[in-house]
Amino acid sequence: MTASDRRVREVFIELSDTLVDDFDIIEFLDRLAARCSELLGVSACGILLADHHGALNLVAASTEQARMVELAQLQSLEGPCMDAFTTGRPVQHPDLRDARTRWPRFTATAIEGGYLSVQALPMRLRDTVLGAVNLFSKHTGQLDADTITLGQALADAATIGIVHQRAVARQEIVTEQLQNALNSRILIEQAKGFLSHSQDIAVDEAFDVLRSYARANNRRLTDVAADVVEGRLTLNKSPD
Repeated sequence: MTASDRRVREVFIELSDTLVDDFDIIEFLDRLAARCSELLGVSACGILLADHHGALNLVAASTEQARMVELAQLQSLEGPCMDAFTTGRPVQHPDLRDARTRWPRFTATAIEGGYLSVQALPMRLRDTVLGAVNLFSKHTGQLDADTITLGQALADAATIGIVHQRAVARQEIVTEQLQNALNSRILIEQAKGFLSHSQDIAVDEAFDVLRSYARANNRRLTDVAADVVEGRLTLNKSPD
């Protein structure tokens, strides 16, 4: 077994270990976004989920720049994740400079953010598509078949993570869980902004502070964010 194969196995075990009865879906998807970037050799990853109205919302991104591009995609209602969600099939564009006609507003924002190629993978369960995973690269070129297969397996793992409990097989409970995840994401973004401003640090670093505290104290990321926003908890960045 190569080091790469061993790392893939470790990541799937890590993701499986998070699927306990009371798992934190936001923490799970944030971890998944980071692992996608690591294992697939891409620059960044974003994850979008549909709410109870069927509209996509951003729930995880491995970098702040990817988050901004994903938000622009949602605002413009165009881009690879929108297409992957609508069709239920992977969408790849090896050179975004040639995609200005297909996704003019998304393409402009992505290129401005330093990304030159993109791959979107649907998060699907049988005939139902719950969302999409977006893979951004700072260089042009297609992902090879093995990488796409692994990426789809990770996207499928995310889908299983969302609907893993047998009790949530009913659509109304799945919808409620997704809505709670979206609400949690809003709270986490507020806490990131608060820490970024109060500590005079980058937003990515603010998120690292939140996540590190949550993991060190065995607490849900959403609960820590709520305490920060409500003024019940003061966090400081680690000394250099």
